[in-house]
Amino acid sequence: MVVLQNTISKIEKAATDIRIAIIDMLLEAGSGHSAGPLGMADVFAALYFNIARIDPKKPWDEKRDRIILSNGHICPVWYATLAQRGFFPKKELLTLRKLGSRLQGHPHRASLPGIENTGGPLGQGLSQALGIALALRLNKSRSRVFCLMSDGEQEEGQTWEAIMCAGKYRVSNLTAIIDRNNIQIDGPTESIMPLEPIADKYMSFNWHVIEVDGHNVRQIIEACDEAAAIREKPTLILAHTIPGKGVDFMENDYLWHGKPPNKAEARRALHELRTLRGHIMSEHE
Repeated sequence: MVVLQNTISKIEKAATDIRIAIIDMLLEAGSGHSAGPLGMADVFAALYFNIARIDPKKPWDEKRDRIILSNGHICPVWYATLAQRGFFPKKELLTLRKLGSRLQGHPHRASLPGIENTGGPLGQGLSQALGIALALRLNKSRSRVFCLMSDGEQEEGQTWEAIMCAGKYRVSNLTAIIDRNNIQIDGPTESIMPLEPIADKYMSFNWHVIEVDGHNVRQIIEACDEAAAIREKPTLILAHTIPGKGVDFMENDYLWHGKPPNKAEARRALHELRTLRGHIMSEHE
């Protein structure tokens, strides 16, 4: 499929707006994760503004594609994306992690329109997505299932049980997307529990594997189009990302995995992101 440049620029702007919302949310909450949500904004924007078959006015339509978030701690990017896409009011984003809020620190299924699964313990999302994909196939549905995962949770045994099962049953309506940012809460993944060669491992379990720059919207869209054309096996999109993307003092620093910015840090981050948004808009005018 040909992706028009104005489509790309709109998605890039949406991703920057999502990042701005993430900083605002984390500052107001005083807790939460920064690096992962910022790093996955481009992938979420591409999914919700171009790739997935969804309708904010009919969030539970049986014909919708399903988007599952396995690494639930990056849910600020999910919430921000859903709000930007019109699933619920943007003003509600500032209730993140507050008592009585629908926006909890880990997502709770159906607490908000578009929240398809409950996420907490890492390593469970792919199993959930696999079950949904198999059920859709039994119902002869054309809907697709996208499962967003962290690279760190590839250390979990349950993940590999799901990988084996999906490969065995050739679950071609399942596309997994790994946020390959090379960090986890206590350091670099390759120092803690090496994952490489992760692409070869998935291929050995009968998965089709595509590697992309997780900040290149065109590559993300084209990879998902390719996945839709693969009918004989599930697909993994290995999205190489920069944790903390868009905020220079957060980028590639694992210490930002699980902490929010303070007021001064948020001010600096928002200035960088708003400057970037202005650049994106003027570049394509």
